[in-house]
Amino acid sequence: MSTLLKREHIIYGNLTQQAYTIDTFLGAGTQGEVYRAHANGKLVAIKWYFPHYIQNDLPLRQRLENAIRKGSPDNNFLWPLELVTQPNNAGFGYVMPLRPSNFKSIVDLMRRRAEPSFSALISACLQLSESFLQLHAKGLCYRDINFNNVFFDPNTGDILICDNDNVDVNGATGAINGTPRFMAPELVRGDEPPNTESDLFSLSILLFYMLMLHHPLEGKKEAAIRCFDQSAMNRLYGTEPLFIFDPQDTSNAPVAGLHDNALVYWVLYPQFLRDVFTRAFTTGINDQHGRIRENEWRVILINLRDSLFYCGCGAQNFYDADNVKQCWACNKDLVYPPRLRINNAVVMLNHDTKLYPHHTDQTQKFNFSAPLAAVNRHPQDPNRWGLQNLGNNAWTITLADNSVKIVDSQRSVNLAAGIVINFGNTSAEINV
Repeated sequence: MSTLLKREHIIYGNLTQQAYTIDTFLGAGTQGEVYRAHANGKLVAIKWYFPHYIQNDLPLRQRLENAIRKGSPDNNFLWPLELVTQPNNAGFGYVMPLRPSNFKSIVDLMRRRAEPSFSALISACLQLSESFLQLHAKGLCYRDINFNNVFFDPNTGDILICDNDNVDVNGATGAINGTPRFMAPELVRGDEPPNTESDLFSLSILLFYMLMLHHPLEGKKEAAIRCFDQSAMNRLYGTEPLFIFDPQDTSNAPVAGLHDNALVYWVLYPQFLRDVFTRAFTTGINDQHGRIRENEWRVILINLRDSLFYCGCGAQNFYDADNVKQCWACNKDLVYPPRLRINNAVVMLNHDTKLYPHHTDQTQKFNFSAPLAAVNRHPQDPNRWGLQNLGNNAWTITLADNSVKIVDSQRSVNLAAGIVINFGNTSAEINV
């Protein structure tokens, strides 16, 4: 196929005057083509725009210059580093970091070409929420959140966000308003341009996709559509959107045999996650200010990750105090490990559980810099487990008989029912 740039072509950075040598064509989209290039022994990615797209998106160059000047919100964005041009060529593009090969797309997840653990998947959702919090804190709007723009490492849950050339100042008009299925209803209807609130709706859709492997608005109404044209899409996603698990209206419920992912995954998750998704796609459909904000997602997703525990078959399950379940993998009754009730949440004390400042200090919310406690096995009795103090400060514990003891750094407390641990700024109770 014919490409805009050829192997060994040299293009130049506008800021650094760095010469970038084109190496390999990686792919093309509606806006342009992406190449691997090298400079001074380092590999980068180059996006080069189609001439017709430059004409259709006149603010593009200024938008990129603004993004480069502001800098990346965090390291999860494959952010534009500088513009690139070529002598005697009116076109342009930009340099960004090259995505490592171990990162898979959300499309790979949807098609089961990537099979992350629940823990890795939740970590990816958490990082996604944190990254969009940082983006919005800069007064920027992503405008086009969809699962083609997010990549994740199935082993760790680390994420990378691409296509950041669509990012603009919150509420600005532009050529990109979003991707069908991910756009907020007001964008589908054409009522207003993308903004932070429409980003929040798109983020909720993407999180639902990642956790449920299905779209939150595609149920009976979608199944009844015979011609999925623009009019049908406008109705389903814009003028008559209805959550598939709306507790007040079941007319768009999932259909067995067509929407099995939604039916299977929805019941696997604890009630507190189902409640927040219900709010996102009932209240949040019409009330822009009632949408789930990034910090609330962060709390919910951390609680979700903390609720994970292992069945004897090795499968990860979720603790839900309101629902006693069987393991989804082996169908055997679940046996719960000890758990810690802390800050109105539950942390399952698995063999590999660690506690961080986020858990043990209410003044350090979202701090996961270094573990302050870890579950460990007794060195003389492999059937006894404890929680080891990895921090510098001693804990005060109250036993079931109301006696009080001190647990110094590197010492452990037995995982016995009724023990209350005072970490300093936070207290927690062990349940079994």
